[in-house]
Amino acid sequence: MGWYIFFIPLSYSIMKQTLSQLKPSALWGYFYELTQVPRPSGHMAPIQAFMMHFGQSLGLPTLKDAVGNIIISKPATPGFEAKTPVVLQAHLDMVPQKNSHVDHDFEKDPIRLRIEDGWLKATETTLGADNGIGVAAAMAVLAATDLEHGPIEALFTIDEETGMDGAFGLKPETIKGRTLINMDSEDEGELFVGCAGGVNVNVSFSCPQLVPVPSDHKSFLLALTGLKGGHSGMDINLGRGNANKMLFHLLKSLVGKYGVRLATYQGGTLRNAIPREAFAVVTLPSTKVKDLNTYVAAYMADLNALYAGIEDAIKVSVEPTDLPVGLLPEPLQDDVINAVVAVHDGVLRNMPGMAEMVETSSNLAIVKTEGKDVIFQFLARSSSAFMKDQLVSMIQSTCALAGAKVSTSGTYPGWMPDLKSHLMDVMVNVHSDLFGKKPSVNVIHAGLECGIIQEAVGKMEMISFGPIIRHPHSPDEKVEIASVERFWNYLIHVLKAI
Repeated sequence: MGWYIFFIPLSYSIMKQTLSQLKPSALWGYFYELTQVPRPSGHMAPIQAFMMHFGQSLGLPTLKDAVGNIIISKPATPGFEAKTPVVLQAHLDMVPQKNSHVDHDFEKDPIRLRIEDGWLKATETTLGADNGIGVAAAMAVLAATDLEHGPIEALFTIDEETGMDGAFGLKPETIKGRTLINMDSEDEGELFVGCAGGVNVNVSFSCPQLVPVPSDHKSFLLALTGLKGGHSGMDINLGRGNANKMLFHLLKSLVGKYGVRLATYQGGTLRNAIPREAFAVVTLPSTKVKDLNTYVAAYMADLNALYAGIEDAIKVSVEPTDLPVGLLPEPLQDDVINAVVAVHDGVLRNMPGMAEMVETSSNLAIVKTEGKDVIFQFLARSSSAFMKDQLVSMIQSTCALAGAKVSTSGTYPGWMPDLKSHLMDVMVNVHSDLFGKKPSVNVIHAGLECGIIQEAVGKMEMISFGPIIRHPHSPDEKVEIASVERFWNYLIHVLKAI
């Protein structure tokens, strides 16, 4: 049976009381507190202060390192001093995604929560269960007085979602433990022992001078909205629509058929989120306005038919708007449109011998006009360094042929599996004892901090696991409440056994 919370002026206190009744109550209490502290990537000061106060209030050694990671240490419980020291690791930041009509400032506003059919969700924004549940679990371990465990170091990294800055900035002397449990995975019953590496691909088209709007042109805002989006690693195999791809295919047709001209464009907001919405200001001859509306309506119908069962609310709208100050020159406009239409987006290759596992993919995350330039931003991922280079070369070649400048940044390594560690033995055995079956062991097509931490700190035994979280990096993000209790029970049994 699900709970349904409707927002009234007391909704925050009602939700806090409701969450306090869930199990484990300490974990849910800390997660609620995290949702009240703004923590979008790149704006870490409030959550850093919150975590420093939390650790210090428990009387535990608490420090902030040179890049802003928070490390809180807890001694072993009596009788467990000889146990393996464990690093519990999670990241503090969350992805700030919202539907465009929602008035929400991620740097100031708390997350509005609701419970529905056994899932905790937010209201038209990301929830922050990625990675707030992991942070809350580590906090609950640190605060607990009734658990049995060896020495604990809780490592809370910053800005994972936008560049893994905290992990890259770690120093070897910061962390003493050499066994790490990462709590940033989103599939119950699975242990992740490896992940894809990634690289940002940055594309820039220069526009020295905009051209005047023809006197007989009308101006319109084309908006493509309603896509599900999602995590560009975890959800890239679901076949969901990319708003940039969809809207540029439409633009290409409108240019050819009705002489549409492009003025400005904004699609997508984050490299690691599949773009859900895109907006273009265009002009066209006033005699073609009726044709524009008819064609756009037909295009929307075709998209909804094509994506039936995958996307269920695609909307393409046309609204009159003020005339822009200028237009992209036609040659540049055509180069940009052709590049977006042609460049690779989505899954490129699955792992040989593992047909269900994505090996290599790209996400055309952001396309925007910025001043007089046009910018593309991609995130390319692969478990194979060779294939990652091949994919980057494909993107570079396509965009360079269209006259763009291409560069790369933010390269991060993959994480190579270790299937014979002591940590693996413990986690498999505990899972079998608790749940009556062995966990599956997998490699994830997403960026986890484990490989970076290992490069920074030195050789470590590492495993990532978590509860059931669906659609992170989108306003549809949700966490299954019952799975969080099982996740917690698994964690505390592992800490006792290791």
